[in-house]
Amino acid sequence: MPDAITPATTDGPDHDRLLRANLERVFNERNGSMRARALDELYGADPVMYEPANVVRGRAAISEVAGKLLEQFGPDFRFVPDGAAVGHHGFGVLRWRAGPSGGPVVVTGSDVADVVDGRIERLWVMLDPQKT
Repeated sequence: MPDAITPATTDGPDHDRLLRANLERVFNERNGSMRARALDELYGADPVMYEPANVVRGRAAISEVAGKLLEQFGPDFRFVPDGAAVGHHGFGVLRWRAGPSGGPVVVTGSDVADVVDGRIERLWVMLDPQKT
């Protein structure tokens, strides 16, 4: 029986690589064709993204949401990983923060991914409560 403080090792997906690539190549990518290429590589054939107030189905729809988000917040807006992603048994979690490059953080949250065969099938975008 493994020691309770020794992490288990698996041959599963590299959650950190996958979820960091999702932030950089999908949600920080302003070029629509490059974003579509990344979605083809990183996501399954029929992905679903769950936002707090919306359910987005399909790669093209996810690309559209990412593009509109980047347009809305301006040319310097970026998502930045906050630590390494962790995952096991098909689920991965990456904390992130976002705001203008070199500026204040305007939103923080986590991406929670259901990963099948090394690709994101479902993605939950969890936003942290706004601090007042």
